[in-house]
Amino acid sequence: MLKCLSFGKPKQSITPLQTLDQLSEKLEDLEKREAALKKRVSTEVDRVRQHVTARNKRAALVCLKKKQMYEKEIENLGNYQLRIHDQMILLEGATATTETVAALRTGADTLKRINKDMTINNVDKMMDEINEQTENMKQIQETLSAPIGGADFDEDELEAELEELESAELEKQLLQPATTAASAAVNVVPSERQQKTGVRPTPHVKPAEMDELTALQAEMAL
Repeated sequence: MLKCLSFGKPKQSITPLQTLDQLSEKLEDLEKREAALKKRVSTEVDRVRQHVTARNKRAALVCLKKKQMYEKEIENLGNYQLRIHDQMILLEGATATTETVAALRTGADTLKRINKDMTINNVDKMMDEINEQTENMKQIQETLSAPIGGADFDEDELEAELEELESAELEKQLLQPATTAASAAVNVVPSERQQKTGVRPTPHVKPAEMDELTALQAEMAL
């Protein structure tokens, strides 16, 4: 028994978006046809009125029959449009469901691929490596921050030296007021002599020389 051979092109699968486009085009055609039929109904109604005015009953009945045929066709077109709308809604819902499932499947496959090598043993091994590298870095930083030449300071010796410097500074501060008072007492004598004799003291002059100079100035004044 011979089988029939098909020489036509293989039927290509149509995507949901293409199907929606086809349904939209068909819906637009039905709407245009419906609008045209409504115009015809309006025209037949006008003719019926004209024939009634002219008392042409036969012609008026013919126009009424045409009007009813057009209205029946309009009703059918309305049902067709509802079916297409229902089909589009179902197709859009199915498309959204399919895309959602595909996205979930892609996410699951990606997660599976990520978790393929991520076992608890691998994670523990990775954390051990991180801790080891961290400890190595700390040792390197401590080595680099060590003093050049390996100098080692004696903390007790430094504390003793610091206390000695502080004691010397304190002793210096205690002796400074006594030195200042003695200097002020020495400067009082020239000031009093200046008030009594009117002679200004000469810097760096001994007391005996100062007395002779004062007597000489008194004689010159006489």
